[in-house]
Amino acid sequence: MERKFTEQEQIRRNKIASLKEKNLLAFASTIKPNFTSQELIDQYDKLSREEIESKNVNVILNGRVIAQRGPFIVLQDKNATIQAYINKTGDVLDANSLEVIKQLDLGDIVSVSGLLSKTHTNALMIKASKVSLLTKALKPLPDKFHGLSDVEERYRHRYVDMIVNPEVKKTFMLRTKIIKTIREYFDNLGYLEVDTPVLHPILGGAAAKPFITYYNALSKNFYLRIATELPLKKLLVAGLERVYEIGRIFRNEGVDTTHNPEFTSIEFYEAYSDVYGMMNRTEELFKFLCKKLNIKKVKFNGKDIEFKFPFNRINMVDAVSEKIDLDVRNLSNEEAIKVAKKHGIKVEKYYTLGHIINDLFEKYIEETLIQPTFVYGHPIEISPLAVKDEKDPRFTHRAELFINTKEFANMFTELTDPIDQLERFEAQLSEKEAGNEEANEIDWDFVNALEYGMCPAGGCGIGIDRLVMLLTENDSIREVLLFPQLKDTKNN
Repeated sequence: MERKFTEQEQIRRNKIASLKEKNLLAFASTIKPNFTSQELIDQYDKLSREEIESKNVNVILNGRVIAQRGPFIVLQDKNATIQAYINKTGDVLDANSLEVIKQLDLGDIVSVSGLLSKTHTNALMIKASKVSLLTKALKPLPDKFHGLSDVEERYRHRYVDMIVNPEVKKTFMLRTKIIKTIREYFDNLGYLEVDTPVLHPILGGAAAKPFITYYNALSKNFYLRIATELPLKKLLVAGLERVYEIGRIFRNEGVDTTHNPEFTSIEFYEAYSDVYGMMNRTEELFKFLCKKLNIKKVKFNGKDIEFKFPFNRINMVDAVSEKIDLDVRNLSNEEAIKVAKKHGIKVEKYYTLGHIINDLFEKYIEETLIQPTFVYGHPIEISPLAVKDEKDPRFTHRAELFINTKEFANMFTELTDPIDQLERFEAQLSEKEAGNEEANEIDWDFVNALEYGMCPAGGCGIGIDRLVMLLTENDSIREVLLFPQLKDTKNN
């Protein structure tokens, strides 16, 4: 296929031939730098020009040319920018350097050697004695005043987005730091990080629609995992008493500002804990992150979120009962259906009291949960993997953390009774047959594992992407995904 180039793109390609005539490469082997721009700033920015020049600091700095201002070029590397002064009038630069400067374009990656100094405005600069071209950019960078104005183009060409928008790069560097800090928290507590399979023969561990793929070697359909829960709990059976996994999860569902079908989560499980221990552990994780990142409050989806500890805690059924002025615990399934219709709830064929309580909660209570709040006491119908409440077996020892109406964490006292677990799976299968596409299947190997005995335990899952959104003050999940999936385009 013949490609068509813009005038600017063709000019840049022509420069490759010009460089070749001078025996210069447009795509050269690397030159090892001895500083980064941030290291220069950290070590020398507070010194005067005279102090710096007295030290004769020889610098080799590599970076992308993002601006040209008179005799100055501005180089950008991983963390910051530094100016280089190009004196084309004297005998400072050799012929090769002068040719590189002549053929230079914004976006080119160069290596500059020279002595460190400061400008008359007290900004660090390198007095260039040599300029080497490392990589010729064949496409121009977006106009600095307009950048990538189309949001989808920003996501589609994230590599350009990060060049021209330093704040975007900072977001992803902070994302890495957040995940590293999460690992530090759990490693310090003696948790073991593990890897479990991404391809599962059984749909389980959450209520979600799967991606399905065909496993040629086994001649069978497999699911991309919708959760890491069941394999991790098998490791509790094996005697690994504290485990966690940070990994990709796949749910074949819709996309909005806080949902993406492919996302990252952490699930962690602790022997001899319970839902209350998991609430405490989750709260401590947030406290650890806030301290390490020096965060006290954030702006998230237009709301000021303050990290005040301890977090609020409310019972789901109590909150719903108070809102609709009716004790929903005392309702029969038939009465609950009448209440649901009165409140405009769409009733599915498989609905019982628990489903209706959950829908009433989602309609009336979720929108009121702005500051970090644990909601506990979920109905058994929507909690097939949590222990029953001993006082009222229609409900479970389960909790969720909500921040600004969004769920951030989901935790249980884990169900260890294999007989009860099988009955829950069978109930889920009945729901599936009645039309619930998100119901679990029976994982016989998990039931088998429980029959060998799993210690009492607490478990929790947290969506990493949504957590990063919160801590980096981004309102769309696509802002914290490096390469989100987008609709096809014919543009290059």
